[in-house]
Amino acid sequence: MPPSAVVLGEALIDLLERPDGTFRPAVGGAPLNVAVGLARLGTPTRLITALGGDAFASRILDLLTSTNVDVRGLVRIPGPTPLAVAAFAGAEPSFSFYGNPPAYAFVQPDDVDLTSVAAAGVLYSGSIALLSSFVDVARVAWAVDGPVRVLDPNLRPFTLTAPGAVDQARALVEEFAATADLVKLSDVDASLLYGRISPTAAALRLRALGARTVVVTLGVAGAILVRPDRGQRPPELISTSIHRTDTVIGFPVHPGPVTDTTGCGDSVTAALMHLLAGGLADSDAAWIEAMRFALRVAAHVAAREGGAVAMPTLGEVLG
Repeated sequence: MPPSAVVLGEALIDLLERPDGTFRPAVGGAPLNVAVGLARLGTPTRLITALGGDAFASRILDLLTSTNVDVRGLVRIPGPTPLAVAAFAGAEPSFSFYGNPPAYAFVQPDDVDLTSVAAAGVLYSGSIALLSSFVDVARVAWAVDGPVRVLDPNLRPFTLTAPGAVDQARALVEEFAATADLVKLSDVDASLLYGRISPTAAALRLRALGARTVVVTLGVAGAILVRPDRGQRPPELISTSIHRTDTVIGFPVHPGPVTDTTGCGDSVTAALMHLLAGGLADSDAAWIEAMRFALRVAAHVAAREGGAVAMPTLGEVLG
């Protein structure tokens, strides 16, 4: 039976800083978080990535199988598992990554079952894996007709320090966004890609390139939903200008305690993909309700430690 969702990207171990200065290992990586989030919400999901041959890889595999993520898309290599060290200033983490080349860079386009991609309801691509040779895998899957395409750039500042790195990342994001049904951007992504313009302006730019719907998460400030034009935009307006034909809707965060924000943005992506896989109607009203649901899911994640392990079940969200 083909999966309802296919997720492309990295799987790794987050080393999360504790208040006493020690670090707690937790399974992570934005695409893995999304895959686990989808599976816990009840959407059959396949993760396409690579795992190393160490004990950390076994921990990742144990979590994936225990949450019913389809692991038939995994490639095993003899090298180490990538590590992401997360240090905290309050609840917000900052990351440093270790492992070069990373395991996911060894995945080849021929490793992807394109038949299962075509049969899936929704396809995810994004995160730091796109900045490696894994982008060739993503391009092959992205070109398959059938699934709803979801892009989540999920960029990290430390990966964009080399000369020209920001330009390269922007070109990749815009390449995938041009044919995306949904782009889930964060305010950090928007700033890294486009500098000092508003998140709404960044969303409008991506939509002008071809993205149908754009969601921007804003941390404690909530989120923005940008839907397709309700009419023809005047040609003299640049893509970053809001026009009366635009549908731009803001949402507050869902109330609740905040313990750790790791994975909150990924949970929004997973929640929206869950609804898309179930046949989310392409209407403003349906998307407004979808955003409220997604922010409820994110509130559950924020209340717990960790990323993937904090993803809630559908019963927890609705209960």
